[in-house]
Amino acid sequence: LAIPFTDAVINLGPLYIPIMTFIIIGIVNAVNLTDGLDGLASGVTLIVAAFFMIYAGNIGNTDVAVLAAATVGACLGFLGFNSYPAKIFMGDTGSMALGGAVVAFAVLTNSILIIPLVGGIYFAEAISVIMQVSYYKLTKKRIFKMAPIHHHFEQCGWPETRVVFVFWIVTVVLAWISIIAVF
Repeated sequence: LAIPFTDAVINLGPLYIPIMTFIIIGIVNAVNLTDGLDGLASGVTLIVAAFFMIYAGNIGNTDVAVLAAATVGACLGFLGFNSYPAKIFMGDTGSMALGGAVVAFAVLTNSILIIPLVGGIYFAEAISVIMQVSYYKLTKKRIFKMAPIHHHFEQCGWPETRVVFVFWIVTVVLAWISIIAVF
């Protein structure tokens, strides 16, 4: 595994498969949790895929760059129908496919550890659910009004379109930071 912000690489040896299995399942499900508002998962994944397109192209991995570009195009086309008010929804099949694509780009470019940064929204969504469920089981109280975190912001009075736009902007900023981290 390549360590972001450094030239260091960690060889996991026989632990590679169980650790990567856990990471892959976690990321795929985190993308699925993000698919709760019109255009949220597809817009965030469009930006994350654009990062991998740029990164893969820069390191000479043209196969991944082309697949990431196709994912950008697919998400862009889908957003026309999935933006508020959505005419179609991707469902679990679509969101898990996007999560699988993001993981594949990361694995094939040896950059799996950049996902928490470039895909920070995915992690915020997943961590908010883990925190909410864990805290509720311990105290019978909630941390957030609702989880995943995008629903918390809705419950706080933010319109759906504002939540989606802010999450897209955060993802753009994280993608730029990720580009700086890997170049």
